[in-house]
Amino acid sequence: MAKFMDRPWFLRFTALFLAIVLFFTVQTSEGNINSKVPGDQVDIIRDVPVDVYYDNENLIVTGVPDTVNVSIEGPINIVQTTKLLKDFSLIVDLRTLTMGKHTVQIKHENISEKLEVRIDPASVDVVIEEQVTEKFQVEAEFNERQLAEDFSVVNMEVIPSTIEVTGAKSVIESISFVKATVSGEEGINKSFEQQARVRILDKDLNKLDVSVAPENVAVKVEVVENNKEVPIVLKKVGTPPDGVVIDSLSTDQDTLVLYGPSQVLNEIKEHVVEIDVSKVGESGTLNLDIKKPKGVSELSISNIKVNVKATVEKPDKDSDGKDEKDKPDDKASSDEADKEEVAETEPGSTENLASTETISFENVEITVTGLDKKFKSTLLQPESGLLTLTVIAEPDLVETLEVGDFNVSIDASEIAAEGEQVYPVTVEGPTNIQWTLSENEVTMMVELA
Repeated sequence: MAKFMDRPWFLRFTALFLAIVLFFTVQTSEGNINSKVPGDQVDIIRDVPVDVYYDNENLIVTGVPDTVNVSIEGPINIVQTTKLLKDFSLIVDLRTLTMGKHTVQIKHENISEKLEVRIDPASVDVVIEEQVTEKFQVEAEFNERQLAEDFSVVNMEVIPSTIEVTGAKSVIESISFVKATVSGEEGINKSFEQQARVRILDKDLNKLDVSVAPENVAVKVEVVENNKEVPIVLKKVGTPPDGVVIDSLSTDQDTLVLYGPSQVLNEIKEHVVEIDVSKVGESGTLNLDIKKPKGVSELSISNIKVNVKATVEKPDKDSDGKDEKDKPDDKASSDEADKEEVAETEPGSTENLASTETISFENVEITVTGLDKKFKSTLLQPESGLLTLTVIAEPDLVETLEVGDFNVSIDASEIAAEGEQVYPVTVEGPTNIQWTLSENEVTMMVELA
């Protein structure tokens, strides 16, 4: 046995064995030293805000996350208190860095030294750029598929029309669209106004991280029914009275706008206004109502003023110098001739009238015609806008007259500017009578509506 142990190879194996045992013994001891202390805890605090220090008046920083997750490890009581109070802070300090790209560490403050802290991510890539502010025009956006059938948008107005955008210079330079989008329920058939948030987008329609002032704007959307402008055509109907020749018919209103379904409007090329010349006895002005064509919902104007030029032929005279119609054996013709003489007498005159009577209509309203819709008028003299109309005619005719037989008006079709002016008053009424007004001229103020 002694000889066996004295052999060299036995001693070598024994030494190797002892070395292996010693190695694992040392490793086990170090592991026990580095192992967790009984009672230690690991926990994660999520969404902890990151404070960034830099010159925020002149610079813009991108790349720093708003929040990160923090893992803490240590004594259970300190871990729980830290997680509950969250009285620590995470900081990225860029105040000493120049403009450009940098990789910086996220640091922590006010966390117990007994805790092991790991921040995810521990570092971030940031870009420091010059801060700029520019003005941009806002474009209104509306989906016209929300409109009712046969309606369309004719105008969209944004108030205010320009806004200020502040951000990094590179971001400002990438702005392609500044939009304010409005919407509504299906079947919109009238104009509306709506508040809309301004969106700043790049060329790929990605929303950009910038500051906008103001963030909201008002959008006015003008909606109208489908329409079409057509010419007005005057058409004579009927036969003029004996001795009257219609020389011409004219109007200052050459066109009007029709509103309605597209299929109806497409069939209409013009709008015909019929003038019954059988009731025209002399030159003058007619105010006619315009009838809506079938299928048309609305017209831009409801009436039209037609200027009539007519020639009234005088009856032939016999050899005695008397009218052929004024013969003793035709009493009806004689009466007719007397009426023509009355019609030719100037208003207010009773010359050549054998028998007349006078009737006065008080508080007759003055109508302003032809005034452009962009103006409004106010009568200054007379203040009431009312006149007294005195009519002189044959007794039988006077008994049949009513105030509704007369149209007392002011022609304002030539007015093109605001101001106070004096305008003549015109009267339209039955033939074969004379009339006078308490005021032949009035003073009227014209202003923008």
